[in-house]
Amino acid sequence: MDVEGPQALCDLCLDQVCFSLEALCNKRGDGSMSLIWAPVFPQELTDQLLQNMTTKGILNDTTVGIFRNCEKLRLRRASIRRCPVSAEAFRLALCPHQLLELDGSWVSGGLSGADVISGLAGSSQCRVSLQGLSLSGLHLDWGALEADVGACGSLGSLQNLRMLRVDNTDLTDDILEEICSLPRLETLDISCSTVSNLNALIKCKNTLRYFIAHRLKQLDMSPASLLFVFSQLNVLRHLDFSEDHFAVDDSDGRGADEMLQQLLEGGPQVLPSLVSLDISGRKRLTEAALRAFVESRRGLAFIGLLATGLSFCHVLSSRKNLKVTGEANEDQVREALRKYRERECFVREALLHLYSLTADTEKPQPDTLKLVVGVMQSHPESLQVHLVATACIFNLTNQGLAEAMPVSLISSTVSQLLHAMKTFPNHQQLQKNCLLALCSDYILQDVPFDKYLAAMLVINWLSNHEEPTMQRMAVAVVSILVAKLSTEEMAQLSKDILFMKQLLAMVQQKAMVGVIDSTLKFALSALWNLTDEMPTAARNFIECQGLELYEEVLESYYSEPSIQQKVLGLLNNIAEVEELQADLMDEDLLEHILSLLKNSQVEVRYFAGGILAQLASRTEAWTLDEELRTTILKQLHESVITWAHPEREMVSYRLDVVLGQNLYNLNHEIISFVRNKHFSTVSITGKIITVQSVFR
Repeated sequence: MDVEGPQALCDLCLDQVCFSLEALCNKRGDGSMSLIWAPVFPQELTDQLLQNMTTKGILNDTTVGIFRNCEKLRLRRASIRRCPVSAEAFRLALCPHQLLELDGSWVSGGLSGADVISGLAGSSQCRVSLQGLSLSGLHLDWGALEADVGACGSLGSLQNLRMLRVDNTDLTDDILEEICSLPRLETLDISCSTVSNLNALIKCKNTLRYFIAHRLKQLDMSPASLLFVFSQLNVLRHLDFSEDHFAVDDSDGRGADEMLQQLLEGGPQVLPSLVSLDISGRKRLTEAALRAFVESRRGLAFIGLLATGLSFCHVLSSRKNLKVTGEANEDQVREALRKYRERECFVREALLHLYSLTADTEKPQPDTLKLVVGVMQSHPESLQVHLVATACIFNLTNQGLAEAMPVSLISSTVSQLLHAMKTFPNHQQLQKNCLLALCSDYILQDVPFDKYLAAMLVINWLSNHEEPTMQRMAVAVVSILVAKLSTEEMAQLSKDILFMKQLLAMVQQKAMVGVIDSTLKFALSALWNLTDEMPTAARNFIECQGLELYEEVLESYYSEPSIQQKVLGLLNNIAEVEELQADLMDEDLLEHILSLLKNSQVEVRYFAGGILAQLASRTEAWTLDEELRTTILKQLHESVITWAHPEREMVSYRLDVVLGQNLYNLNHEIISFVRNKHFSTVSITGKIITVQSVFR
């Protein structure tokens, strides 16, 4: 059972609105969308609709137009994060609302910070209502804002603004001066900006409670000057002065480290209201200073110590309610993944430690897996994040652990694995990690995900790699995925001749040396499934010289019924396609199949009989010697009457193939492989036997 429960009805309805947006809207003259009809949405529901559109990646200049209808769709907390929205579309669709919060981070439609400020400040409602604003990752273009001489065009007109994020921007000291003049500013994030001086903070010393200054690369202040500024911030509760430890050399950040060392040793009279301190990435701080700081701050609730070497300090374990980011245990690592989701440097560090800590895990950890998937989604283009994250996913889902987690979580996890495979197709280790995680009977059989995409990604990977262990695993995955596709997906896949060629190449590779292994069996099963009721795939099989190869396989593996039944099953699929029956009119082939009617294995006799019955039953299509046809009919009859009489016209049976376990290894971790079960149905009507594979 999915412990998260089914998706809420409200979410399902919003998903449907997003999916059907084209049908629900008209287009204005400028190309933007307008809902044909809409009730008055509850305000919270409007916020959720916008968030859904943002999350699904469908929010743009066209679709954001539906929010111009402020009477029916009323926004309060708006997010256009990472969406391609232009300044004009933003002004028309969002600025007329009475916004409480706006997240315009990393917008890719040419929207600048100045455009956002100008639009919001130009709205009489937003000037009063706006309390939170995120401009992370935007080009501020403050010169354009200064050129707006109107009284309502400046940042200062947003008098009720309490939270401002301008991290990862071209923030300068002059702009910081203006920001710190805001009368109610409580939260300020200037991380990864170009600020060199923090003296402006003194202007908001009586209001600033949260200050985030991660990785200030151009900060140019002495330790004494920095400490003086911070000593003025008497109401500050959270200080983040962390550093990217990957980017720091021996000289970078030394002044800030000296200031932090003095702050740790300075006692509670410095920043007396502080309950949260983040110094992750700062490697020059001493354990003694940390111990003194923790012991003197009884109200301390959080401390960030990832990549400092200090997270193993014993004083931390004595504070049960103190949250810590670090690497000493899984709790610290999980806290790091929660806290630093947007910071690639810390995400990579936390994932590396998580991989080591979960190498032998035996307990399902859905919360941890959800965090891993979350950071992958936050860094969709980062190879380093995905490389370690996919290895962590394997640790957290192998050995049956996935079965004890919510299906929805495993489904989203697999979707993220497929994204990784698609984004980094040439990175062998990452592809291995993904295949290892996918290679689970439970995941492949019972978890919903895009199996067509998965099959295409795996077969494309196979075409460029020849490592036997990975080939075996990839072919196994493909075999099961093909069996799970819908009829429409099978039809689409059957048009891809590369897919067919790759599987045939695997069969030929094994047949040339007479190998009987799971790779061969899985490849034969995949081909069998692929041609089932798919004339296009059957035709591609013939065009790729599959018939010649299968004749050789039948002869080479004459004593292997498990191989023969798969070969005969595919040939039966071809025999069912009337326009392809002529390609089977080969005397040597039919005589060989005829000899298999005497095989000791009933499955082989059934499939051989099915092929012969299909061909011999159509007199008008028979092109070989009539005597051979007569012989086939006679022996077919003699064989059928020796079979046990079926209780009904349709006899169904199940064949277990490739039973047992194949073991694979990743960094010395042994995992169980998958079992694949195929179903076949044989229909016997008089002298005509129809053998049909039923794999879906």
